[in-house]
Amino acid sequence: MMLDAGGEDEEKWLAEGIAGLQHNAFYMHRALDSNNLRDALKYSAQMLSELRTSRLSPHKYYELYMRAFDELRKLEMFFKEETKRGCTVIDLYELVQHAGNILPRLYLLCTVGSVYIKSKEAPAKDILKDLCRNVSWVFNIPFVVSSLGVISLKSVGISCLILVRSMKDGGNWCGWLGNLEHASVGKRHCMIATQKGMVARDGDGVIDAVEFVLQNFTEMNKLWVRMQHQGPVREKEKREKERSELRDLVGKNLHVLSQIDGVDLDMYKETVLPRVLEQVVNCKDDLAQHYLMDCIIQVFPDEYHLQTLETLLSACPQLQPTVDIMTVLSQLMERFCPSFFKWKLFSKLSHAIGKVIDSQPDMPIVGAISLYVSLLTFTLRVHPDRLDYVDQVLGSCVKKLSGKPRIEDNKATKQIVALLSAPVEKYNDIDTALKLSNYPRVMDHLDHSTKKVMAVVIIQSIMKNNTHISTADKVEALFELLKGLIKDMDGTQDEELDEEDFKEEQNSVAGLVHMFYNDDPEEMLQIICTVRKHILLGGPKRLAFTVPPLIFSALKLVRSLQGHDGEAVGEDVPTTPKKIFQILNQTIEALSSVPSSELALRLYLQCAEAANDCDLEPVAYEFFTQAFILYEEEVADSKAQVTAIHLIIGTLQRMNVFGVENRDTLTHKATGYSAKLLKKPDQCRAVYACSHLFWVDDQDGIKDGERVLLCLKRALRIANAAQQMANAARGSAGPVSLFVEILNKYLYFFEKGNPQITSAAIQGLIELIVTEMQSDNSTARPAADSFFASTLRYVQFQKQKGGAVGERYEHIKV
Repeated sequence: MMLDAGGEDEEKWLAEGIAGLQHNAFYMHRALDSNNLRDALKYSAQMLSELRTSRLSPHKYYELYMRAFDELRKLEMFFKEETKRGCTVIDLYELVQHAGNILPRLYLLCTVGSVYIKSKEAPAKDILKDLCRNVSWVFNIPFVVSSLGVISLKSVGISCLILVRSMKDGGNWCGWLGNLEHASVGKRHCMIATQKGMVARDGDGVIDAVEFVLQNFTEMNKLWVRMQHQGPVREKEKREKERSELRDLVGKNLHVLSQIDGVDLDMYKETVLPRVLEQVVNCKDDLAQHYLMDCIIQVFPDEYHLQTLETLLSACPQLQPTVDIMTVLSQLMERFCPSFFKWKLFSKLSHAIGKVIDSQPDMPIVGAISLYVSLLTFTLRVHPDRLDYVDQVLGSCVKKLSGKPRIEDNKATKQIVALLSAPVEKYNDIDTALKLSNYPRVMDHLDHSTKKVMAVVIIQSIMKNNTHISTADKVEALFELLKGLIKDMDGTQDEELDEEDFKEEQNSVAGLVHMFYNDDPEEMLQIICTVRKHILLGGPKRLAFTVPPLIFSALKLVRSLQGHDGEAVGEDVPTTPKKIFQILNQTIEALSSVPSSELALRLYLQCAEAANDCDLEPVAYEFFTQAFILYEEEVADSKAQVTAIHLIIGTLQRMNVFGVENRDTLTHKATGYSAKLLKKPDQCRAVYACSHLFWVDDQDGIKDGERVLLCLKRALRIANAAQQMANAARGSAGPVSLFVEILNKYLYFFEKGNPQITSAAIQGLIELIVTEMQSDNSTARPAADSFFASTLRYVQFQKQKGGAVGERYEHIKV
């Protein structure tokens, strides 16, 4: 007999086996047809000898195996007929035991044993005990263990199982065997276990059947475990593969136990589970232990697990350290999720898991946390309304982590993140997670980088679900969770952070600030103060990201309070705009020291405009003063100065709260700063922009045509100086675009009815531009030429309108 399995020749070996089996089956059929018992036994034994091979994989072996059993079914029918013709079943039982080889003898013995049990000529338990002795003898023959390991497990084990099936009235054991091999011992067992196929005659019959299957299970599992030690070391991987393919065969015993009528909860609790767990623990094989624990969970009913949970889980600490207990228990809890009894389970599971963890002080921390992740997942699915259960699981995790150094194991860290992410993902509402007192305590055990990852997860959940945080207390609790993003932790310095990642993180915090809202002004002010307290501790680099959203959130509150008494003081008075502006002024002042002067200047101007809308002149003036101070002392870059002065001019133009004195002061400063810009073109444009400060359409008191004209004339002088400087530098005429821009300002105020802007002044400016353009035709200035031509077309269009407009333009020659 060859024992080496060759994958390439497997099809050839299978074909040879089938051919030999069919050859002997042919002669067996001929003997059956002629009622020749002796020849029938002879050829059936030779046919079964084809099964004495280990060259085939379990899948191919099964194909050969089933062909043999199809033939044995015919032999079983012949044995039945023989008993009717006068041959006793006892004689047949003795006769088949004369077969020369072990496996054929056992198959023939099981076939006759099935007929013997159905004949009821002897108690089924006596027959089963006798068969058990034969099976045990075969299992313990050293030659079988060492040389026929795979054959023994594939053939001997199933031969025993078919005997139990024979106790079912009218049982088709051959068909059952087919189902046995194909059925999965996975989740499908949950359904199969409810189909009670076994029929027990009485209490003793049940005990006998259970004892037989338990013994068979024990022997099969022992042989299955011993297979790993057979053969040379170089074939270890091949043996492990075979063991994996054969595992369902061992698990079928548990499947059979779950189908026996009469195996009620008491028997399961007192006999079946303890015996099975004893074998699982004692085999000390990680593959067997993991698989069999899964089988137990899958094949027996939920109620049985519920009533024996502590017994089942007490075996977990006794398993090999390499067994994935977390996966096993996760599958158990997965079973419980749709269970009718799920409402009873949390306390039992929590207590049992705690005992498992406490009983294994050397359990890796990742294993313990994984168990809590499974328990929390179960809790969130079954008891989503019980926040106390969720918090209890988190508290158990905190207790396990207490006293341990900072978690550095990547797998453990991922499990903690999974634990913390589960409530956020389940409730889609950070408000709910904030009610969990142990949530931040778990986060404290993460390193700084992982805290930041978890903080981003929380923020993304808030933004995705559009969750508004409505109280200062909740904001305080939330910022405690997000402190990894809000401020530097564990000595981490700004320069150690990746710039792009840092920007992305802080932008997410900035977006979060807009999710804090309450219709009650007092509560909203408390929220703003809470946010301010935290972001001002974030270090200078973060302020540029986090202060602006806070300012605009506060300005939104200010605008909702327009019309309230801005001068109210005292602790008991309602929130007023003036109170909020005081806070804003202090907040922007902190930003200006970063330094981030340009941003601070923009925010001062935004606040000034809001104060204008609230009719708070002193407040608006103070913000403008701060903006001018920043401009003078902090804004040094020439381009930044140009941008800043135009922002100041534009904001000041929209202000209507100032009296004459304050407005004159501010416009004078703005005009003065405009004339002091570094470059002449920038000076020119800023100065003619200041002309709008003296003529505002919707404010009758601000229409000073003379000062408008003074600004435009001053702009012309600056433009002329720029032209001369350009001519001196290049030896030719400079650009005339500035003159065209000023011409457009003249036309604007001319149409607005400024009496100081006359058609003669406009005509003179047009002639000046034409003269400048003609002074050097070699100078390329397409943009200026196009701009000027467009302006003249506009003047011509206005002249052609007729009426009052046409009359105003009729003296302008183009």
